[in-house]
Amino acid sequence: MRNPERRRILQNLAIGVAGGIGGLIHQALAAEPRAFQQGIRRANGDVQVNGKPARNGTPVRPGDVVTTGARASAVYVMGDNAFFLRANSQVDMGHTGIADFLRVVSGGLLSVFGKGNRQIATTTATIGIRGTGCYIEAEPAKSYFCLCYGEVELTPTNGQPLSYRTSHHERPLWIENGVTAPASVVNHTDAEVIMLEALVGRRSPFPPGGSLY
Repeated sequence: MRNPERRRILQNLAIGVAGGIGGLIHQALAAEPRAFQQGIRRANGDVQVNGKPARNGTPVRPGDVVTTGARASAVYVMGDNAFFLRANSQVDMGHTGIADFLRVVSGGLLSVFGKGNRQIATTTATIGIRGTGCYIEAEPAKSYFCLCYGEVELTPTNGQPLSYRTSHHERPLWIENGVTAPASVVNHTDAEVIMLEALVGRRSPFPPGGSLY
């Protein structure tokens, strides 16, 4: 994206959102378009990487485990991928690298990914994605999955695979006992997706002035 256009989009978004998200948008405005600051970009509350307290600037690498406590959250960047980890969550970034695997062990994770194939595991499914934004909540016996945009091949454990595309949260699902069921859009917003994409120099497919979940 041309830098003047990028700045205009981010300025409009920063005006429309509050708190930490707006602050991260202003940071993205100040950065060079391809200067993606890696690691933890915002740590609120009890955030740990590999069992050690994390703060802004703490690296996150393949093989790391990122956890959050009650009322905590973390925004972090790894390569050209960005993540928003909710409270009471744990994510294993995988020992083979983000291009191949990450596992949402518990809690909620909003993610945006660069080009290429990725594989995500939850408690109840394996999810193959490409050029995608998605939100996942993992519970012991079921998982929530929203393909915010992009394409996916989703295989429930002991179930049948399904492939589909979305452009704006059209098909959120619950996954339980090998089957999927329709769900509503919960616990993630367009503004958060746009913020994550901005942190890695990309424009979200969602219009900043459009209807936000």
